Amino acid sequence: MPLRLIFMGTPDFAVPTLLDLVAHGHEVVAVYTRAPKPAGRGMKLQPTPVEREARRLGIPVLTPTTLKTPDALGEFRVHKADAAVVVAYGMILPQAILDAPPLGCFNLHASLLPRWRGAAPINRAIMAGDAESGVMVMKMDMGLDTGDVAMAERLPITDTMTASDLHDALAPLGADLMVRAMGALARGGLQLQKQSEDGVTYAAKIDKAEARIEWQRPAREVLRHIHGLSPFPGAWCEIATDGEPARIKILRCEPAQGAGAPGEVLDDRLTIACGDGAIRILELQRAGKAPMKAADFLRGTPLKAGARCS
Repeated sequence: MPLRLIFMGTPDFAVPTLLDLVAHGHEVVAVYTRAPKPAGRGMKLQPTPVEREARRLGIPVLTPTTLKTPDALGEFRVHKADAAVVVAYGMILPQAILDAPPLGCFNLHASLLPRWRGAAPINRAIMAGDAESGVMVMKMDMGLDTGDVAMAERLPITDTMTASDLHDALAPLGADLMVRAMGALARGGLQLQKQSEDGVTYAAKIDKAEARIEWQRPAREVLRHIHGLSPFPGAWCEIATDGEPARIKILRCEPAQGAGAPGEVLDDRLTIACGDGAIRILELQRAGKAPMKAADFLRGTPLKAGARCS
C-alpha cells in the first residue's frame, strides 16, 4: 500500500530519492526544501535541485526559514502525511515535527553509522582513508544522526574515487534503499536496530582552511585529501608560473614513482614528491578557469623538474 509522504531535501543528492518514491507509487503530498539563493552572473534567485524536480512533478513546494513555530507545525500537520522522508535537507527538525507523522521521520544518511555522523560524511570518509562507505535509513530523533537504523547498503571506496564520484554512486543506492524501507514501513515490517556505541565519529563541515595541500604528508594521505575535497572546495597549492605563484586546485591524481623534497616537481608530467612517495596530477583548475586535464595545463604552462609546489 503506498504511503502519504512529506519529502524534505535540498541538493542533487536528494533528487533520486524523490524521483524513486514517486515512481514507486508513493503519494508525495509536499516537498520541503531550502529557499532559493542568488547565484550566477546575474545573481538571480536559483531554486534548489529538489525544488526544480518537485515543481516539474507538480508537487507543492514549501521553503520555510524555520520549523520551530506553531504556524510551521500547523502547516506541516495539514498535509496529514503518514511519514516524512529527509535527505540532506539542511535544517534541524524540532521534536514536534518529528512526532507529527504517525509513522515517523526517516533520514537517508551517506555513511555507515555510527561512523561519520554529521555534515560531510562523504568527504570525511575519503579523507580518512576509509575502505568503504555506504548509505543508511534511520528513524530520526533529536540527536545528531543518532536514530535507530532500519537498512544499510555498503560500497567500497577506491583510491581513484573523488567526493563527486562517491556522491554519484551513493545517491541512487540510497534512493533504492529508501524505497525499500518505505515499502517495508507500509507493510508494517520495517525493523529498527539501535546504533552501536562503538566507533562513533563526526563528519564536521569542511572548512576552507583545510584545503591547502600538505606535501610533507605520505603520498596516499595527500591523494585522499585531494580526492576528498574534489570538486569542492578543492584542495590547492601554489605553483610558480612565469615567476609568480599561482593558486591551483588539484581535482584528481594518482600514485606515482619517485622521491624528492616535499612539493618538488619531479618530471615534466606533474609528478610531485610527498613526504613519502609521490603523486601525479591528472586534473586541475586555475583560479577563474574551467577544470582541465594536466596535459592541457602543461601545454600552456610547461613545468620542469625542480619546480616547487607549496
